[in-house]
Amino acid sequence: MSGSGHNQGDFEAYRADIEAAERRVAGEIDPGGRGLVVAVCVFVLLGSFLLPHTGSVRGWDVLFPGNRTDDALLTLPSQLFMWLALVFGVGFSLLALITRRWAVAWVALAGSAVASATGLLAVWSRQTAVLGEPGPGIGLILAWITLVVLTFHWAQVVWSRTALQLAAEEERRRSTAQLQSKNLLDGLDRPKDPPPAE
Repeated sequence: MSGSGHNQGDFEAYRADIEAAERRVAGEIDPGGRGLVVAVCVFVLLGSFLLPHTGSVRGWDVLFPGNRTDDALLTLPSQLFMWLALVFGVGFSLLALITRRWAVAWVALAGSAVASATGLLAVWSRQTAVLGEPGPGIGLILAWITLVVLTFHWAQVVWSRTALQLAAEEERRRSTAQLQSKNLLDGLDRPKDPPPAE
């Protein structure tokens, strides 16, 4: 009976170790080479804020409208796009690279995807501007393309992590099943105690 309790204790300790490792793996990302691409994209995105967004209006001017932006008739999609690019493309991307947290990478992916769609709308709204108004500038187009690239790379990082998590979970189930079947078989092979002599 004590051998069975000892085996059960070993099994519980082993299962606790596996579950702790699985939780650690589930919460972290390892972007590998994609991390460098994401970092370069973040710096390119920051650089696009210094370039003309539309006419002579730069990306930073779109974020903080003033006298220079009144002449360009900035649209809501342009302003929304630049804020999304700053918050998710720069902020959450850097945060995900620094912390390597899977949840933060998900937020960076989702925000970059929304920003990419909003960027398409911002470019389109500048192309269909009122006659005589400036069209999309190099900064707007560069920011939009960079966010599309960021979205692609964050998707690759997040989905590869999901596949790794599923593999780790499957390995844990397989190991648990092997240990349980081994413990059951050990109990069957053990000879019964002889009856006490009278």
